[in-house]
Amino acid sequence: MLIPASAHDVRALLSCTDPADEAVAPPDVIAMLADLTASIEPRLAPAAWRIVEAGHTVGLLSLTCAPRAGVLTLGYGVAPAHQGRGLAGAALAAFVQWAWTDPRVRMLKAETAVANLPSQAVLRRNGFCVAGQRMDAEDGALLCWQLGRPPTAP
Repeated sequence: MLIPASAHDVRALLSCTDPADEAVAPPDVIAMLADLTASIEPRLAPAAWRIVEAGHTVGLLSLTCAPRAGVLTLGYGVAPAHQGRGLAGAALAAFVQWAWTDPRVRMLKAETAVANLPSQAVLRRNGFCVAGQRMDAEDGALLCWQLGRPPTAP
């Protein structure tokens, strides 16, 4: 299940004490995502979502930069203990459905590491296509993915 999360909600993951809630990302990544969400929310909200299973946050999906000209760029991750169960794919499908309800959104973009085959499969199953490749100083070679608004979307 995908649940909208404010910057405050994302930051609250840093102080989660429930042992059933495994860390969905390292603390510095969660803090960065909370700050990023806070900067995007004035232009588009929600800008982040919790991926929830059985009442527990098991991952995050968020915009990775402010929307530009109808393009939303997203990233997602699921805690290692919850990977391989279709949660990322279901969350991405829900996000795509949500995105097409906003007539301002014309394209969705994402990036994956060249070696991240599971994430590539999630994107491919949700209709994304490879649109190119780029080098990132921190992450190395990345595949650039995109999904255009379908003609039948509102």
